[in-house]
Amino acid sequence: MKKLIAVVLLFVGFVGQAQFDFAPSQSAVDANQQSNVTWKTEVEKLSDKEYKLILHATVAEGWHLYSQFLPGDTALPTVFTFDGNGQLFQLKGKTEEFGIVTKVDAIFETEMGFFEHKGRFEQLIELISVDVDQITVAVEYQTCDDSRCTMDSDELVFSLSGSAPVVEQKKKVDQISLDKADALKIDIKQNDFYESSVAQLSKSSHWDLFFLGFLGGLLALLTPCVFPMIPLTVSFFTKQGGDRKKGIFNAVLYGVFIIAIYILLSIPFHFLDTLDPEILNNVSTNVWLNVFFFAIFLFFAFSFFGYYELTLPNSWGNKMDSASNIGGLIGIFFMAVTLSIVSFSCTGPILGSLLAGSLTADGGAMQLTMGMGGFGLALALPFALFALFPNLLNSLPKSGGWMTTVKVVLGFLELAFAIKFLSNADLVSHWGLLKRETFIGLWIILFAGLTLYLFGKIRFPHDNPTQRINGWRKLLGTASLVFVLYLLPGLTNTKYANLKLLSGFPPPMFYSFYTHESEIKAFKDFEEGLAFAKENNKPILLDFTGWACVNCRKMEENVWTVPEVNQLLKEEYVLISLYVDDRELLKEEEQFEFQKPNGKIKKIKTIGDKWATFQAVNFSTASQPYYVLLSPDLEMLNKPIGAVSAEKYYQWLQEGLKHKKKD
Repeated sequence: MKKLIAVVLLFVGFVGQAQFDFAPSQSAVDANQQSNVTWKTEVEKLSDKEYKLILHATVAEGWHLYSQFLPGDTALPTVFTFDGNGQLFQLKGKTEEFGIVTKVDAIFETEMGFFEHKGRFEQLIELISVDVDQITVAVEYQTCDDSRCTMDSDELVFSLSGSAPVVEQKKKVDQISLDKADALKIDIKQNDFYESSVAQLSKSSHWDLFFLGFLGGLLALLTPCVFPMIPLTVSFFTKQGGDRKKGIFNAVLYGVFIIAIYILLSIPFHFLDTLDPEILNNVSTNVWLNVFFFAIFLFFAFSFFGYYELTLPNSWGNKMDSASNIGGLIGIFFMAVTLSIVSFSCTGPILGSLLAGSLTADGGAMQLTMGMGGFGLALALPFALFALFPNLLNSLPKSGGWMTTVKVVLGFLELAFAIKFLSNADLVSHWGLLKRETFIGLWIILFAGLTLYLFGKIRFPHDNPTQRINGWRKLLGTASLVFVLYLLPGLTNTKYANLKLLSGFPPPMFYSFYTHESEIKAFKDFEEGLAFAKENNKPILLDFTGWACVNCRKMEENVWTVPEVNQLLKEEYVLISLYVDDRELLKEEEQFEFQKPNGKIKKIKTIGDKWATFQAVNFSTASQPYYVLLSPDLEMLNKPIGAVSAEKYYQWLQEGLKHKKKD
């Protein structure tokens, strides 16, 4: 049973919610426009069993359709999924494409391949069954012009017999749903700000996640599962066959394989991200999944405390170890796999903590790949470094009780993150269990416990009773004590309660037992806020946000609280905050089905569903935070922005007021 639990933990440790939500990387969608590509199918018979399936794409003027093969972290590639592959027929080779243009894309500022005006795709197939009359292919694609992008999909049919293909009638929603869907579309006045705002794409990188993963890998190196392996493995390579150059090459290759293994673990999530950018966001804000992760991280923490060992099945490690004796590249690869398996009891919880927050709609699966790459690089670096400079091995500290201290410290950090998961679930569901002060109080207790442990006042099962409290433990203990003192004002109703260094981790300031002076009145419904703005002739600050959005909290606590910004928001603007991850169910009579132009049906059941669709329909984006300035008659007053500095945000608000006065 323990082995089964360990396997489950390995998988779920890499899925989760937005803890480490860095600069937003917006996912462009457009639920309102018609498709920019018209598809036509053609079949060329080569033999009784072989056919060439041909797709002709006609692209709307000014738009371009992307290739299937693109550099990472840019546009979404065109993807074809052939129904029946492997059962009715077999694909022969990749889908070839013709008419490709390669040049720098105006939006992504990167050289890539795309189609302008027309494109052609060809796929060879060989029939397995002779009864096949028609073949269906689903195509997912992104199109962009010079300022915006749209996501779309189509289902196409090839007729092998030459007869007219039979296409299943797409489902239609009822008139009530159509009326409610129409109500989501607002009549934004067309101006220069509107034209330049649609589907802005962030060009921010994911190097923050890479660095965070790298830091996690360095922590993993200091654990008892990994650290003792460094000198043993390096010595094995450098003394292998007496050939030092070959030994160095093998050690470096060993490190490369470690990096590759961790990156490969993230690959499946790219398929989820490509199929539907909303999937990862739904995962990140799912209430019960967050509760589940809370329990998982408790489990991780107590394994670090030494109450039980968290290991993968021994048979996995034994099989990989046996395979490593093959020799050559394959043997080195399986040695790297063996390290990943046997070190899981220490690396698994760290990976889970660092990367559970990677899978968001803002950053998508690429954040996970960057984090995994950083983690793998940190683990691999010592093996290559010490192989090149073996004399440095003598400077490594000896294994000992200090590694147990590292694990216990990590255990306390796991508990802190566990509380963050529970807080996300509480925020999204509005349970009121973990108000801001309760959250901070629990962290104070945790880090006070860590302080006592580091000073030797409390012990855990693997601790040596006679272990001396050295200078490093005293230094870390002092740092932990200082952090506890920093947290204490967070329990008060004073100006020091903000704790700006932790913005995004505790619940927002308004989710509190107190009413703070800087709190700004916000409408949670667009129509109510719009009516108030018209009545008072005030401009609107439309705030697309999320309960579990870390960047949103950072803006609210570090930017909105700046006196000049706070005054403008209180006195000059009507704030409408729409939470796209709110899982509270709409009233039954308010629920409906939203039909996209491609025929797909999206069920609008929750408040978050409604406002996420509202954002996509009117502003062609799915990123938070996302701020829009509107006049009471719905004219855009400035170009929408995301997370920025307080100075830039203040200037942006001031420019909006100037344009309002010109009306």
